[in-house]
Amino acid sequence: MNNPSDSPSVRDLVSPEEWRARVDLAAAYRLVALFGWDDLVFTHISVRVPGEEHQFLINPYGLFFEEITASSLIKVDHHGKPLMPSPYPVNPAGFVIHSAVHEARPTVNCVLHTHTLHGVAVSAQAGGLLPISQQSGFPLTNLAYHAYEGVALRDEEKARLVADLGTANSMVLRNHGLLTCGRSVADAFQAMYTLEMACRIQILAQSGGTPLTLVPQSIIDTMGQQAREVSKGLGANLVWPGLLRRLDRRNPGYDA
Repeated sequence: MNNPSDSPSVRDLVSPEEWRARVDLAAAYRLVALFGWDDLVFTHISVRVPGEEHQFLINPYGLFFEEITASSLIKVDHHGKPLMPSPYPVNPAGFVIHSAVHEARPTVNCVLHTHTLHGVAVSAQAGGLLPISQQSGFPLTNLAYHAYEGVALRDEEKARLVADLGTANSMVLRNHGLLTCGRSVADAFQAMYTLEMACRIQILAQSGGTPLTLVPQSIIDTMGQQAREVSKGLGANLVWPGLLRRLDRRNPGYDA
């Protein structure tokens, strides 16, 4: 298999808007690896090509996330068919999940899916995500669940997945992992950071073997407003530039 560093640059072959989306998506893949959320090559993040409703960027199947660059990302149509030459294939399970969300939610431009240990552990618990931490309060304002149907390879699952997701931006895929989505790569990434942190805290709290204190629903109901106040109205854009600076120091080259 080719070395990703040998992939020719596509910067001059795409619009400036698509290139910016490619850089942000490649950064998200590198950050997932940096935070230890990757599962070899078996999870995925996608982004809608700006100005092209039915075109998407997704990872080249077989590359580790710390190897992915803006130029190595694969552009596909809504059937998962590559639209530009690439030496790499597309993960079929990855695109079933992502195409379903993108088609059903036109305002969603990025979808992020993980199989982390803590995320899968919580997804296997009958009670799901519990209101036991400040971190859990944010996703619990708008959290969905989808029952496990095996590896996501069948188009028939799409309708059930998007029906379960509804208008939520965070989802627990039962016995499988976590999914977040947003208007931007930054939005989807920050949502995943918060959801993953809430799952880690839950597993750690439960390991103590003592009763847990639940946050009242009346407080959970206000967490959306609290999040807007804390972020000064900037949302994920408050932290995204800092995350890119961290990446530039620790794993540069994603923007090639």
